[in-house]
Amino acid sequence: MCGTVFCGEVIKRNKNLGLNEYKFLLKAIVSSGIGEQTYAPRIMFTGREESPTLSDGISEMEEFFCDSIGKLLSRAAISPQEIDLLVVNVSMLSTVPSLSSRIINHYKMRQDIKAFSLTGMGCSASLISLDIVRNFFKSYKNKYALLVTSESLSPNWYAGNDRSMILANCLFRSGGCAILLTNNKCFKHRAMLKLKCLVRTHHGARDESYDCCFQREDEKGRMGFHLDKSLPKAATRSFVDNLRAISPKILPVRELLRFMVVSLVKKWNRHGSSKGTTQGAIKAAVNLRSGVDHFCIHTGGKAVIDGIGISLDLTEYDLEPARMTLHRFGNTSASSLWYVLAYMEAKKRLKKGDRVLMISFGAGFKCNSCLWEVVRDLGDGNVWKDEIGRYPPKSLANPYMEKYGWIQNEDPTTFKFPDDLSSL
Repeated sequence: MCGTVFCGEVIKRNKNLGLNEYKFLLKAIVSSGIGEQTYAPRIMFTGREESPTLSDGISEMEEFFCDSIGKLLSRAAISPQEIDLLVVNVSMLSTVPSLSSRIINHYKMRQDIKAFSLTGMGCSASLISLDIVRNFFKSYKNKYALLVTSESLSPNWYAGNDRSMILANCLFRSGGCAILLTNNKCFKHRAMLKLKCLVRTHHGARDESYDCCFQREDEKGRMGFHLDKSLPKAATRSFVDNLRAISPKILPVRELLRFMVVSLVKKWNRHGSSKGTTQGAIKAAVNLRSGVDHFCIHTGGKAVIDGIGISLDLTEYDLEPARMTLHRFGNTSASSLWYVLAYMEAKKRLKKGDRVLMISFGAGFKCNSCLWEVVRDLGDGNVWKDEIGRYPPKSLANPYMEKYGWIQNEDPTTFKFPDDLSSL
């Protein structure tokens, strides 16, 4: 696990960082909302993050595939040979043979299986994969689909000192999920969720949105992931457009009519009132709670969760699953949505008939969302089962400032990192 001392040792190993970069990273990790129990790839614990090999990335993924897929199929009592469609999304690793081919070989799946490997889709890749499954089910009946989502961090550690690129080192952590889907009505009684609708929004035609999340080299040729200052603005634009498209699909008619009436009244008050007359502000916004019971938000960071909460007027109860997932697992890229959903399940929040809205963001820039309906009361054991009783904790504050706050008072001309961080 990535505790305070371990993270300090990793940062210390990067000889390209100076005191100003240390101060920046400390501020970033303290305000990130990430705790001390997140996971990192094995290469980090052997100190080889600056010299990864292709084998490191493949091994990281194969270890996850063998564990998660095997457990899923065993739990569902489904043979690998029964899978008709396989969709794998890992944005930052492309191999030959593909990752989907490696899974097919390991589990000896059928030769007529339909397989897709998605790369470069960023944190919104899960819902893109889900859209592929949805379209497949429209053409083929009584089929099984396996959706596998993860991210390979081993070959993607940034060893430079560009602030826009070292930020990704603070946010991203290891994780993944395997999901089994079917359109066979015979298994309706065993299903957990039913997909109601899915909307994808892509702002790649906008240069500012396109450039805000970018894998590139810095001035010294070191590969990394650039996060631009325009990212919040790009996310807001795509989020607004996505909500505009999905709202009519998920909200009751009465709420849509209310929104229209309030909007017209607000417009009339703005343009039709006499000069000098003041009117109270009328909030012309849809009430998503009229069609949604739970909000499954991508754990892109504390600022992302806070921003969505403000935009949708959500309560701390609504945001708790995303905040706790960020604290416990960090930003696990496209798989983070499923950790948030698992938290709701472990807390026994999901009851038959409830509707869950998933919202994700990804490089490109994309905002994707979908609505699920819970088809039976859920409360089975999952990745949270051994620790759900400890969440939410009394405080989400991490101990990084307590451990490394002394850096803030150091003089750049005399600063020297201590040899033994564990003694601090």
